[in-house]
Amino acid sequence: MTATPAPAVGQIWQDADRRSYGRYLRIVSIDATHAEAEQVTLTAQGAIPVPRTRHTRIDLTRLRPTSTGYRYVGTAD
Repeated sequence: MTATPAPAVGQIWQDADRRSYGRYLRIVSIDATHAEAEQVTLTAQGAIPVPRTRHTRIDLTRLRPTSTGYRYVGTAD
């Protein structure tokens, strides 16, 4: 099993909460304590932003694979 990398701009993370199954986010910016992300749809062509959704601000401590955190998927193409 590979370790979860440090959050970085361009990475794709999946919401691990069962209520949000299938929700993928791409990190668009990071500051000292939070990441700002946009919701995307994963396709064979890459990650496509979901229209008309607002950006989500996530505490960096939640970007880890727990039941209420996020799972690292990969980098955007």
